[in-house]
Amino acid sequence: MENDNLDPEFQGEQVLHEHFSFTADPGQEPLRVDKYLMNRVENATRNKIQNAAKEGSIFVNDIVVKSSYKVKGGDTVRVLFGHPPYENLLVGEDLPIDVVYEDDSLIIVNKSAGMVVHPGHGNYSGTLINGLMFHFDNLPQNDKQRPGLVHRIDKDTTGLLVVAKTETAMTHLSKQFFDKSSERKYFALVWGDVKVDSGTIEGNIGRHPRNRLQMTVFDEDEEIGKPAVTHYKVLERLGYVTFLECQLETGRTHQIRIHMKHIGHTLFNDERYGGDAILKGTSFTKYKQFVDNCFKLLPRQALHAKTLGFEHPVTGNWMQFDSEIPNDMHLVLEKWRQYAVHKNL
Repeated sequence: MENDNLDPEFQGEQVLHEHFSFTADPGQEPLRVDKYLMNRVENATRNKIQNAAKEGSIFVNDIVVKSSYKVKGGDTVRVLFGHPPYENLLVGEDLPIDVVYEDDSLIIVNKSAGMVVHPGHGNYSGTLINGLMFHFDNLPQNDKQRPGLVHRIDKDTTGLLVVAKTETAMTHLSKQFFDKSSERKYFALVWGDVKVDSGTIEGNIGRHPRNRLQMTVFDEDEEIGKPAVTHYKVLERLGYVTFLECQLETGRTHQIRIHMKHIGHTLFNDERYGGDAILKGTSFTKYKQFVDNCFKLLPRQALHAKTLGFEHPVTGNWMQFDSEIPNDMHLVLEKWRQYAVHKNL
């Protein structure tokens, strides 16, 4: 994105391109801009951020600042460079994509584990978008210039995504996700025995103030983070773990992962949020070996985007798609079922 309002002393003849833009929450305590960006730009190092500041590439409210500037509530922090973001230089790649449905308006993809949905800092190739650009021509851009993308799921989460093929479909589908009229259900395996049969988790989700790679729930201060609502119901209780169906009302980053951790039931083998440790069970060596074997079978968080429903952007008909649980998750569920029966849990 070009910035036409910059001081010519800094801009010269060079066109500057926006790489990152953040607006500080109203409740933001004063924090150095380099630390603020460290908490928000994944895979960035403090050294790179400080170098960007030395080069005059960090702007707060359209004014160049040093790395020592203290960000306050309401500040708009932008990072601008003389070259476009790498994700804007996208090329199609011949990647395997599991297309479960396609018509003139949209595509339904069943994403495999390990595939990043869109390019970003540190992931500029091998993404779902690279694959889509190879297989499909002229996909419309969303508001973040990502071809075809209506929504996303995490790298190590499997399951269903809808991709728009036309501008009309992009507008119509994006509005449904914004208005919460689409339907998204996930299957999750979580640590612990979830006592109630069903429930709703609410709480604003925002970037963790101390760990920049994590999101967290803010209960008391509604001005921090974005509102998030997750409904869940128990499908099976398997002793030290529980198999759940989770339905998203909103779609925040890591929403199910964060909300389940918030109520004390971290997703099984969710490394980023501590689920790759033995959180429930016994101290016996055989039990540890059993769990380690499960971790090896399912080397990611146990989360699958199972069903997806929405109104077709042209016909107006309700469309519902369902996907099978991937084999790695199925194998681990079977092992826990056998364990629960054997141990009479």
